Amino acid sequence: MIAFVSLADIGDSLREAFFMFWETLWALILGFTLSGAVQAFVSRERMQRVMGDHRAGSIARASGFGMVSSSCSYAATAMAKSLFRKGADFTTAMIFMFASTNLVIELGIVLVVLLGWQFALAEFVGGPIMIVLLALVGGFVFGPRIVNAARNRVNLTDEQEHVHTADASTRAGWSDAAKYTMADLGMIRRELVIGYLVAGFLAVLVPVEWWNNLFLHGHGFWTSLENAIIGPFIAFISCVCSIGNVPLAAALWTGGIAFGGVIGFIFADLIALPLVIIYRKYYGTRLALRLFFTFWAVMSAAGLIVEGLFTLFDAVPTDRSPSIVPEHFAWNYTTFLNIAFLMLFGVVFWLARRPGSADRFATDPTCGMQVEKAIAPAHCLDADGEHWFCSDGCRDRYVADSGRHPARENRL
Repeated sequence: MIAFVSLADIGDSLREAFFMFWETLWALILGFTLSGAVQAFVSRERMQRVMGDHRAGSIARASGFGMVSSSCSYAATAMAKSLFRKGADFTTAMIFMFASTNLVIELGIVLVVLLGWQFALAEFVGGPIMIVLLALVGGFVFGPRIVNAARNRVNLTDEQEHVHTADASTRAGWSDAAKYTMADLGMIRRELVIGYLVAGFLAVLVPVEWWNNLFLHGHGFWTSLENAIIGPFIAFISCVCSIGNVPLAAALWTGGIAFGGVIGFIFADLIALPLVIIYRKYYGTRLALRLFFTFWAVMSAAGLIVEGLFTLFDAVPTDRSPSIVPEHFAWNYTTFLNIAFLMLFGVVFWLARRPGSADRFATDPTCGMQVEKAIAPAHCLDADGEHWFCSDGCRDRYVADSGRHPARENRL
């Protein structure tokens, strides 16, 4: 498959990874900033009223909130966790996540540019189909017992939650929101880097023909069914998320993949491997596996349904020669948005270093991540004082190294 990797190939892969990151940078900043604001300013009681069940009204509100949040996959995952942690119904929080990554304007624009209007329309037709399918099966798959265990894992029990709602009219309140944002980024920063790097190397080094060998051709309905099932699997193993999966979708379409297979692949940005790892961190292994297989089934079914609808109206595209990846910087809407949101991130970073409300936060001395003291997963007390950690692993590493580092300092 890959006979030899040259320095030029490595350079092209890194360039590909960077431009995938560049295309989604502003959405990352927006999504994580919104997540921090929700955690700081929205009370648990209000979230329970708005999205506390998965009835039709709550599902509609979650879909609408997801559309306006316009997040990438990683940021949407963090936001959905925040909503669930604030008291939202689990299925409804996942529906928010679906809407936030599929029913968004910037994704439609990229699809039009790289693949054509039919794919953008298919995304906005298939998004509601996925939401309806998830709403129908979510109550059965995500039962009370496993969801309650996940709530305990994210420290949302009545006994553990001692957090007041921040005041949005004060700088201390916005400092709290910024600290939540930086904490969420710190939790999954490795997954972000790995995801984009793997996507870049796979897009450059793996020939399109290799991907195409996974798909059937010329077998009518069975071709469509197999393609729709395998499409999300490719998204899973390729580790490409959010708008970054559109270039690879264009490559798959160029190589002859069925329309439903491409749509299923685009839908499946929420089951890329780094995100499945994040689900496991957030909710535990059992619920992460249920999420993975349920999402896969819903995304495949939606891709198959969309292909059937487009075939019925003779709207399946035939052009298979799209432009796949940008070659250089351009002064387009993405660049201007990235500049604006990088300035916003500078403000968020500055606020995160300011004092918040009632000294609610601490810095993990092992990894440097911001954690909220009241719901920190682990802490310890030693000769240097009390320390809070983002995970048991960081605490154990700190304790193991404490003999060599008896006077560690907190760092952001």
